[in-house]
Amino acid sequence: MFNTVTVATVDLNADLAEGDELTPTDVGILDSVTSVSLACGFHAGNRGVMRATAHAALQRGIAVGAHVSYRDRDGFGRRVIEVEPDQLVDDILEQWSVLDHEVRSVGGTVTFVKPHGALYNRMGADPSVAASVVEAVARLGGRVLVAQSGTGVVRRAAGAGLRVVAEGFPDRGYLANGSLAPRHRPGALVDDPAIAARRAVSMATRGGVESVDGTWVQIDAQTLCLHGDAPGAVETARQVRAALEAEAMGIRSFVPTAGGREPGLRSP
Repeated sequence: MFNTVTVATVDLNADLAEGDELTPTDVGILDSVTSVSLACGFHAGNRGVMRATAHAALQRGIAVGAHVSYRDRDGFGRRVIEVEPDQLVDDILEQWSVLDHEVRSVGGTVTFVKPHGALYNRMGADPSVAASVVEAVARLGGRVLVAQSGTGVVRRAAGAGLRVVAEGFPDRGYLANGSLAPRHRPGALVDDPAIAARRAVSMATRGGVESVDGTWVQIDAQTLCLHGDAPGAVETARQVRAALEAEAMGIRSFVPTAGGREPGLRSP
């Protein structure tokens, strides 16, 4: 049913800075993860929370990335917005620029791009959208793209010479074809921290998880995402990290943090 794999280290990431200010939940999550994707204003957040979250992350040696989105604050970036390809490139670069300014103001750099919501899902399935995302990241020079494991954008970005980090979601359910289950479908959201922790270990040690219909889905992930807006997110992050460390895995970011410093390896 699955192949046992050996993973020496894995990154844990979370999507943060999606409110009006840095919250206790955000801070609690930062104590467990090794990279964060910060909202850049198009779907959520503001300059103040970008700056505060980046500062808190950098203090902990956590890598910072840009969580770019369609321009959709009313729909939290989860609605498909039709945007001309060139405009989409410009929108991604605009969001990067805003976040980069705030992160540099607290002594850090933005090292990766991870699209959010509808843009993330669509770039995995729509070649035109994937092309715009790849072009934008390529223009940033040397930045990493985080994308869902097994989707077409991974191959397109790698073919364009970008470094791509494949992502898995312990707190989300998968369909049999490897795509994320729609949020309205039973099993799409994994709210039990213990179940999310078991799924994280399965992704890291077995290279996959069971889908919502019980079939096996292969997921070759270098980073595992924990949603900061999910119920019980702090406890989920804590249990996921503890479960991975119990398997003798190091937890480490896939990119350097401030000043080119390599983030410290935290192992059990």
